[in-house]
Amino acid sequence: MGKFIYNGSVKTEIEDRALTHLQHVITAKLRRGEPFSFSWKEDSSVGGGRTTVWVHANSSLVFKYYGSRQPSINRAWIEALAFTSNAPTGLYLVPEPTEADLDEASTGSNVVPFLS
Repeated sequence: MGKFIYNGSVKTEIEDRALTHLQHVITAKLRRGEPFSFSWKEDSSVGGGRTTVWVHANSSLVFKYYGSRQPSINRAWIEALAFTSNAPTGLYLVPEPTEADLDEASTGSNVVPFLS
């Protein structure tokens, strides 16, 4: 379980694989000079609820991983996360698309099943 740390004080635990994909989307947006909001649900062990932070070029971000190996990258998941980051609601974690999701999306359907 990795950690995302914002400005040294706001922290949340995110599974390493998901955190890697979020890092790709966040760094790409910041490279392009695109600020955005990032929201996540808090675990009930810390009171539950939801947290939203405004991510911009001057934000202090730390991506702390538990494991030492870089997970493989799922391009479809990067695209799904990037889609949320460009919406008015801002970036939030969506489930990783499965092969079945990708097959269904490629059949010409306009529904993208892994976006919620």
